[in-house]
Amino acid sequence: MSARVTSSDKIEDMFPETPVRKIITPIERLMKVETTGGIVLIIMTLAALIWANLSPESYEHFWHLPFVVTIGSWVGTGDLHWFINDALMTIFFFNIGLEVKGEMTYGELHDPKAASLPIIAAAGGMLFPALIYLALCPPGTSHGWGIPTATDIAFVVGCMAILGKKVPHALRVMILTLAIADDIGAILVIAIGYPSGDGINFSALGMAFVLLALFNVFFRIGVRNMLLLHFTGIAVWAFFVKSGVHPTIAGVLLGLSVPAKAVVAKGVVAQFASGVGNVLSGETKDRNEQYEVFTMLKRGASESVSLQERLYKMLVPWVNFGIMPIFALANAGVEIKLGGLDVPVLGAVALALIFGKPIGIFLFSLLSVKIGVSKKPSYSWKVLWGGGMLAGIGFTMALFVAGLAFEDGANKDSAKLGILLGSFSAAILGTIYMSIVSKEHKQ
Repeated sequence: MSARVTSSDKIEDMFPETPVRKIITPIERLMKVETTGGIVLIIMTLAALIWANLSPESYEHFWHLPFVVTIGSWVGTGDLHWFINDALMTIFFFNIGLEVKGEMTYGELHDPKAASLPIIAAAGGMLFPALIYLALCPPGTSHGWGIPTATDIAFVVGCMAILGKKVPHALRVMILTLAIADDIGAILVIAIGYPSGDGINFSALGMAFVLLALFNVFFRIGVRNMLLLHFTGIAVWAFFVKSGVHPTIAGVLLGLSVPAKAVVAKGVVAQFASGVGNVLSGETKDRNEQYEVFTMLKRGASESVSLQERLYKMLVPWVNFGIMPIFALANAGVEIKLGGLDVPVLGAVALALIFGKPIGIFLFSLLSVKIGVSKKPSYSWKVLWGGGMLAGIGFTMALFVAGLAFEDGANKDSAKLGILLGSFSAAILGTIYMSIVSKEHKQ
């Protein structure tokens, strides 16, 4: 006689429900609803805008409170805003890297022609906004061309969460990959178009890549010690910080390094399960042997699911209900000043985000498919246009570039308001458009 669990059995029915579980279970179910994370993100965005405009001094003061990270002899000094954007958001990008790695291994991006589409689309999504800005901006402000080129991946993810099953899974993967390529492109834009006096510390960057290579070697030789892997990942992040390259790139690279294939075949787990059946039926009475059986089952069950999948599913609720809302609260607080604005700069930035992104993404995608470089996506072209509209949300990186392009004054304030107007318009129009043209899809 062996224990058998049928597909109709519910996992929660197999374990006694404690008083704590009665409270936690409904919360877990609510967190699994796709739109919940998007609603929380919108609430935090509105809260940040209200706070920044009612009390701009307290908003700025709070997010610039000093924050220090010490790892051995290395000391990272910044403020609370730095910690959120450079540390917490690295975890967000690590999770995005995990999702993309899964799709590259056994999903939408497994085909190289399918994988090339978002990268080519990202190039168009950066080129056309820059051209529209240059065509519309007034004389003397052309150095702001880099402002509308980046997509804010966190807010795009939030909009797609609100749309839920209206967004095809393949489009979600395409936009996520596009946004990652976009962020890498934005870093190149900053390095080339807006160089700082310090430049890039290539020694630190070299050490980061050495440790990243070691991180990959660990997986290849079968190292599964999570403590060692965590320390190596944190060290990679620290060297990226020291190098001057935005550390969120470290998150993406680390996520892409995690293996997406299971170590143990599921058939082996079934053999372990039969051993558990013998224990439960009383055939195996020796306590040491029982311990061995359950230990092997635990390890086999763990190793039969890839590390990429385990880490991704573990991080999703923390990202959706922790990191992204905090990020929105810290970054969406733009003070709206209507006096002394440079309207042409405001209009150039807003229109470049609203129209440049979808035009560039759509045209480059269409061209790459027509010439045979990329594979035609499984969703329709009109759905792709909607994804391009959502990619016009250029919030955080655009605000960062605006601070590099313009000194304090009318141009900088106008560019920031243009980013706000363009990003919110892209989010609202893209969400409405997608809800109309896209049918519900099985995810």
